[in-house]
Amino acid sequence: MEKLNVPSRWYRLIPIAFITYSLAYLDRANFSFGTAGGMTEDLGIDQGTSSLLSSLFFLGYFFFQIPGTIYAVQRSAKKLIFWSLILWGALATATGMIQDVNLLIVIRFMLGIVESAVMPAMIILLSRWFTKSERSRANTFLILGNPATILWMSILSGYLIDAVGWRWMFILEGLPAIVWAFIWWRIVDDTPEGATWLTSDEKAKLQHALEQEQQHIKPVKNYADAFRSRVVILLSLQYALWSVGVYGFVMWLPSIIKAAPSMDIVKTGWLSAVPYVFAILGMLTASHYSDKLQRRKEFVWPCLLVGAVAFYGSYLAGSHNFWLSFVLLTIAGAAMYAPYGPFFAMITEALPRHVAGGAVALINSFGALGSFVGAYVVGYLNGTTGGFGASYNFMASALLLSAALTILAVGGDNTKSNTQNG
Repeated sequence: MEKLNVPSRWYRLIPIAFITYSLAYLDRANFSFGTAGGMTEDLGIDQGTSSLLSSLFFLGYFFFQIPGTIYAVQRSAKKLIFWSLILWGALATATGMIQDVNLLIVIRFMLGIVESAVMPAMIILLSRWFTKSERSRANTFLILGNPATILWMSILSGYLIDAVGWRWMFILEGLPAIVWAFIWWRIVDDTPEGATWLTSDEKAKLQHALEQEQQHIKPVKNYADAFRSRVVILLSLQYALWSVGVYGFVMWLPSIIKAAPSMDIVKTGWLSAVPYVFAILGMLTASHYSDKLQRRKEFVWPCLLVGAVAFYGSYLAGSHNFWLSFVLLTIAGAAMYAPYGPFFAMITEALPRHVAGGAVALINSFGALGSFVGAYVVGYLNGTTGGFGASYNFMASALLLSAALTILAVGGDNTKSNTQNG
């Protein structure tokens, strides 16, 4: 295929997508810093309730993802994300104002509902703007909002809690999403056809390239057929297990680090940021070579296997050897993040456009279910065992199974198989 030369898409859409997903991730992940920074003591939250609160977000995320994504596909991703930005910013800000744990339970669940369709809606939005040879990189720049946000959020949140307390941290970090909603509305278009900043020739070339891709994908009649397909079922299970490791790590890393001797909240913030520096480098590298070689699976399962081995190694290092354990946790974090771009490209390239959005939503909803399990079980194991070894083994086992399911889900190179099916 002739290389598509429409660079304005990258300059206009990718920074906006990155910032939007960054704000979503900020308002879900800063809860781990609130937990480590005094919220549990101030509100009288016990270990069991803390685990429930950490994981409740993902329960709301799980139940409402598919309806929201179908709305984005059939109506408007732009409108869905606009209202989501306003609502999740308001809920995140409200977290800093509550006095009752029961209200916090409601807010965490509602935050999951409001954010549930944002990730798959963004993936589908980008698939309408970027071709197969660009898609892994486009997805990666979107999902970079995850580790990049945790990187600077870890440092900023540590300082904010130290300076003004956990309540003001939530308030100050929740308000930007509301402001950003109006910038999003002004700049983003649902499809190239509605973009006034593209020439007619650019629109035609882009539309032709995207339509050509669809001809090489095996037809799928409807959502029901897509959801029953082998690849969607296996990738749903795979992503659930992968997310057990990712969110067990994200939600509890600050608490794990803060438990080390002579560790305050500011040091915890700096050290919590380190794995995400390497995660960003891993994601950029994997997406670049995945697009260059047009291979997806080979950039997913090996990374997950490395993550599993690193978690197990951290368990073997034990709490008496903090720095070795921390290095291995950094490797595990980077390895878990690296495959995101190729993974979501693999889904949108395996299914036709009219059902790909629903499939992404289903797979991502199982990821939310895995996130719920990971955040809850890791917190439970940490609390009941009085250490982190059991949770390391739990996350290692989940990633090992996830790597195996990736191989089973996509038996050969998906580019070649799709061409043969066309």
